[in-house]
Amino acid sequence: MEFSMPNKEVTLQPSTIETIDQALFGLVDKDFDLHTKTNSGFKKVPVLWVFPERSFNVKNKEIRDSVGKLKLPLITVERTSFEKDPTFKGGYQANLFENTSGPRGYRKHQRLVKKEIAQTATRKQASAYSNDKFKQHHYPSNNKKIVYEETYMPIPVWVSATYTITLRTEYQQQMNDLMTPFATRTGNINSMLAKHDGHQYEVFIQPDFSQTNNLANLGEDERAFLTKITVKVLGYLLGDGVNDEAPKIITKETIVEVKLVRERTIVGDEKPWESDNDNYRDF
Repeated sequence: MEFSMPNKEVTLQPSTIETIDQALFGLVDKDFDLHTKTNSGFKKVPVLWVFPERSFNVKNKEIRDSVGKLKLPLITVERTSFEKDPTFKGGYQANLFENTSGPRGYRKHQRLVKKEIAQTATRKQASAYSNDKFKQHHYPSNNKKIVYEETYMPIPVWVSATYTITLRTEYQQQMNDLMTPFATRTGNINSMLAKHDGHQYEVFIQPDFSQTNNLANLGEDERAFLTKITVKVLGYLLGDGVNDEAPKIITKETIVEVKLVRERTIVGDEKPWESDNDNYRDF
């Protein structure tokens, strides 16, 4: 975290497409944490990410036997679609054009999300006003120089991603063990949250569990059960990934007074409208 006074900047972990992928993968692998009975005991079912690790998976001896066949049961996760759908959006739905001009302009679609009185800075302004007006630091007075602390943060860009979770087993009982949590973990609704790097995304488990198997096939193929579960994730993107700096939450203090400093003792300015010339003394 980075801080600079009086303005403070807190660096956020960016929300990217990879962040959404990791959140969904972690939900299946760690949160569901599926186990079932196998020939070697009650064990956790391996979860694999499909296409980026294909070459690695082919050589992975932990998930393949001596002849190269996959060791079942097994769960695979794959992102099958990604879209920016205007009808599928989160709580912040409006588009606001960014203001990057002027001294109070902010980059990266920064928008005001919080405003409160800066107690310390306002107290200093009141003390200075009382001392100048009444020659007392804590004299009760009507201080109009109130400093506000404003917090800005980036506007999220909402996207939706669809994933296919494939369950592969050798036995019907194993398939029943793996399918049941996807139906019961969310209760009587089909949504839950996936979290990663401080971000959380809403996950919608689609109601149709597509099941295929080769039990009716009397050939010599190995018996296998296969179920595909479609999951839709409402995610958001912050920043441009590696093509931009990490998004920030920025806190700034408002301006209460602007002063133009002049060297009166050098240029000889006077204030004839002041009775004491504002205590001006020439050299």
